[in-house]
Parts: sequence; structure tokens; C-alpha cells
Amino acid sequence: MGGTENNSLREQVALLPLSPGVYQFLDRSGTIIYVGKAKSLRKRVSSYFVRSKEHSPKVRVLVKQIAAIRHIVVGSETDALLLENSLIKTLQPRYNILLKDDKTYPWIVVRREHFPRVQSTRTLTRDGSQYFGPYGSVMMQHSVLDFIREVVPARTRKPTSTPGRSPGANTRSACNTTSETARGPASDGSPRRSTDGCWRWSFRC
Repeated sequence: MGGTENNSLREQVALLPLSPGVYQFLDRSGTIIYVGKAKSLRKRVSSYFVRSKEHSPKVRVLVKQIAAIRHIVVGSETDALLLENSLIKTLQPRYNILLKDDKTYPWIVVRREHFPRVQSTRTLTRDGSQYFGPYGSVMMQHSVLDFIREVVPARTRKPTSTPGRSPGANTRSACNTTSETARGPASDGSPRRSTDGCWRWSFRC
């Protein structure tokens, strides 16, 4: 990278705000090669251009390809995370793929099942389930999960099957167990928390 390009990048970094946002690195052809989020755009982006032994070989290669910097200012670090995730999915920047091992944010998944389970995951699978997120921290994700489990009837575990019994028999057995272990009356069809801590529908089979 020549001296003129170095000076240009230093000027671009110096003009970045200290606000949270998303930054984009472009190569000489104008292609976006990396998208990242930052609590402070100027501090985060400037860290790439400081010689450091902590930089991995992949990051060093990335820095050598940077010819221009773009940025988008947002209202909070959480907004930056959501925008970053959306842009990565849309743009598929080359170096986000190479450095994807540090992009495993937590999600909440509602499984596509007859009695849906609500779970934590870091893997998105095209199985028809609904995914919500990503969340900036596990603590935030757990707070949302706890709230969901308090107000929404849902399972957290797979139903167990009994060898040699038909699916219909298993369903009836599960319903009977729910009615017997649920706290409170089951005749009104409302959800009740069972003794194992899972939400289930309480209805007569």
C-alpha cells in the first residue's frame, strides 16, 4: 500500500465519529470486503491500522486490501449489531466469511413443531423454524427467554416416546401427564407450568 493511500486512510479514520455504528472496508475496485460493528467507530477502525502482534494473519491480509472506508452511524451498539448482521447477510463480504468464527451471536428459535419449543441457539438452520435476534449478549438473550417462558405456552424439551406404543398412544400419555402435573385446574384449556418447569397446554385429551 503506497504512502498516498496510507495518508488517505488515516484521514478517513480521523474523520470518523466516536458514535456507535457500522463500518465497511472497500478494496481498490470499490467492492465491500468487510463489514463490522463498533461502539465507537473511530476507536474501532483505528485499531486495524495499529501494528499489533494480536492481529491474526487473516486480519493483516485484510488490512492490506483496504482502499476506502465507509460508515453508518446508529443510535446504539445493539442497533449496530443488528445492522451489521443484516448487511453481512445481504452483501456476503469476502473477509466476513473468512473471519466468521467471531460472528456467532446468540439467537432465540421457536421450533416448527406441533408443540413448539423455545430455545437458545447460535446456529441458523433452514428447517422452517422462526429465529429472533441476533442478541448482543447472552444476558440480554436469557432475559428475553425468561420473559417468553413466563407468558407464552411453549415446550423446552423434546417429547419422550415409549417403545412399542403408537404415536397416538404417546400423545395421549403426554396429555395425561400434563394434566396430572400442571399447577392449577386444566379444564379451561389455559397454559400451566408443569413440575419440570416447562410450559405446556393443559387440556383434556
